[in-house]
Amino acid sequence: MMVAEPDVTFIVAAYNCAPTISRAIESALAQRGLTVEVVVIDDCSSDDTREVVGAIADERVRLVSLSQNRGPGGARNAGFDVARGRWLAILDSDDTIEPERLSLMVARAEEAGADIAVDNLEVISGDGAKQRMFSGEDLRRHPMLTLPAFIDSNRLFRATHNFGYMKPIFLRSFIEAQELRFDDHLRIGEDYILLASALACGGVCAIEPSAGYVYHIREGSISRVLRLEHVDAMIAGDQRFLGRFALQTDARSAQRRRERSLREARSFLTMVEHLKAHAFGSALCTAVRNPRAVRHLHMPVTARLRRIVSRFAGNTSNQRSSIPGKAHNPSKG
Repeated sequence: MMVAEPDVTFIVAAYNCAPTISRAIESALAQRGLTVEVVVIDDCSSDDTREVVGAIADERVRLVSLSQNRGPGGARNAGFDVARGRWLAILDSDDTIEPERLSLMVARAEEAGADIAVDNLEVISGDGAKQRMFSGEDLRRHPMLTLPAFIDSNRLFRATHNFGYMKPIFLRSFIEAQELRFDDHLRIGEDYILLASALACGGVCAIEPSAGYVYHIREGSISRVLRLEHVDAMIAGDQRFLGRFALQTDARSAQRRRERSLREARSFLTMVEHLKAHAFGSALCTAVRNPRAVRHLHMPVTARLRRIVSRFAGNTSNQRSSIPGKAHNPSKG
């Protein structure tokens, strides 16, 4: 029997995910110790996603079909609009969660008087190999997530994993009171902006060190393939974020470091595009403007760039002294 206000609403943005959506929904319905509903927002799928969801005979599952594609942020906002749970939880359509996850997270949040909770993740690669994303001991030493730490962790190329991968749960009353929504201009990084915004407006975030979220790596996923337009969108998203929230000193310093990493990433991707187009002079100019970006080239491309630099330098030997910060001896970061 459907309760009037379930403990948790799972919001699943769905787009052409027929092969995995049942697995995600079943893991949400299997939560122990609390009541749940699952709201699936179909974002104009062209496969059998709607039919697969519609065939699930459980009144706790609701399907909302959008009339036009709104992207992951827009679809999740539509889920916010119809959610009835006391807590809101985001679940990607190709991921799963452990049965005790939400009861542990809610208990942790309530014990800390928190509006938000995050937990550790189990990462499963395409070949089935498993890896814990964060050290449980590290998370136990830092039971609360602060805005400076969150921003500082979300620097591109800084590490393989960062806190931006965490899937938070939010008190619905907090989300509504602060009028928080996903930035629907973003197709990548929308999760980061929402949690940063929640922390920036005073949200308290507790960390549950156990790994309850199972992140399934899917080749070709937008979150695994970074393109120049993604970085440009993230830069614009950060500007909208900064336009709304005034950051304190530590958070401002972390934001400056993040901004440098975004500029570095943009230079790196621009340089790669120039190399692909055989625009070697343009690639070198980009490297000169931001030498740090060269570090992130894979070794075969790095060797190629070294040859380009050598040829270019040889052809312009009379001008070398006028070009500061020459990109020499680049290495992979």
